[in-house]
Amino acid sequence: MAAIIETRNPATGEALARVDASTLAQLRATTAAAAAAQPAWWALGFEGRAAAARRFAARLRDDSEVSEALARAISIEMGKPIKHARAELANVHTRTEAFITRAREACADEVGCEGGIEVTTQWRPLGVVAVIAPWNFPISTPNNLVMSALLTGNAAVLKPSEFTPQSGALYHELLCAELPAGVFGLVQGGGEIGRALVESPADQVGMVAFTGSIGTGQAIMREAANSMKRLVLELGGKDPMIVLPGANLEQAAAFAVRNSLTNSGQICVATERVFVAEELEAEFVAIVRALVQGYRVGDPLAEDTDIGPMASAAQRDIVLAQLADARAHGAEFVIEGEQREPGYWLGPTVVRGVSDASRLSREETFGPVIAISSYTEVDEAVRRANATHYGLGASVWGPPGPATDAVAERLEAGMIGINRGLSAAAGAPWVGWKMSGFGFTRSTAGMRSFMQPRTHARNR
Repeated sequence: MAAIIETRNPATGEALARVDASTLAQLRATTAAAAAAQPAWWALGFEGRAAAARRFAARLRDDSEVSEALARAISIEMGKPIKHARAELANVHTRTEAFITRAREACADEVGCEGGIEVTTQWRPLGVVAVIAPWNFPISTPNNLVMSALLTGNAAVLKPSEFTPQSGALYHELLCAELPAGVFGLVQGGGEIGRALVESPADQVGMVAFTGSIGTGQAIMREAANSMKRLVLELGGKDPMIVLPGANLEQAAAFAVRNSLTNSGQICVATERVFVAEELEAEFVAIVRALVQGYRVGDPLAEDTDIGPMASAAQRDIVLAQLADARAHGAEFVIEGEQREPGYWLGPTVVRGVSDASRLSREETFGPVIAISSYTEVDEAVRRANATHYGLGASVWGPPGPATDAVAERLEAGMIGINRGLSAAAGAPWVGWKMSGFGFTRSTAGMRSFMQPRTHARNR
């Protein structure tokens, strides 16, 4: 008998849905069907694959009934405000054409000649890509990976998060309507189903693309080693933000607030540590306080809600424990977010004087918290910003020019914004440093993470 996934509405705590988890037999049938369908999908040619992707994106854009049902599913399952859920879907549509451009470049053969030998480098699909998706962006994050797999000629099997199974199922249904049978499979379940996907024989799953925690990423790497599966892993962040003397404080504070609170802070590249020059701290904190007080916490289905509930009681409890530890280490609570029940509510929280020894400084927070510390010397700020095993994103705010650029150059992160957030362009790689990632996506080179190079050499 299949296990049951029971989800709860994070706004109310009430039971939401009961979804059948896939059995191991169903998983094996799904991966086998994907492996069987993949050669014909590759043989269809790039333009045929691109046309299917465009049809999917166009329906998401033009069929308001379908897109609104998907937005509501996201909002109800994980608490994302409905306007942000719609923005997530708009992002899926607008990014598709950019993915097509990069995938076309990635699939192209490269021909070179040296010493009278002509070498052609071909790029070929790996077979079936297992996409193990997170709950915080239940459509856009898996779509980035699924599109990368499909456009480069692979088949794909998606396992949505057990917290957002209905969103994943609706996305799967929408995309499958434009694809040949079997090319895109769906399995549902928790960690045991994820493990079974990773353990699949290499001729049924040749690659795993995962977004989630470092611990799960490490487990995937260990198991994937048995069959030498290719991997792309995005494993979270603890993004620092450095505010230098001479920075535009209004712009910097607005970014800190927006990038710490959007999606209730449940973003891998959320700003989690703000380092402000000592002489600017009081003014910066005052601006942040005023901005945060303008945020509306409420029903995620209401049009004017800025922050909904956290996605789960467990995630809220992690954040509350980190805040309690910060208080024990002497942090001052400028704004203490309201907790309320039923549901998993935690309002925006602003903390200053955060000790580097506290859990709030060391662990990924994934909650609606703006954590501010001051520094006296730039070298100190850089050292503290880099004092983490994470390295996904970072930002530097200061007078435009070489001095600010030099600070950015010293940061140990895969993606760095200078007086702005990170680049979301599909032409730029989405990449982590240190334990924040293994491999990367987007960009032409990122698309080739989903492919195998093969060379043909001949005498000219």
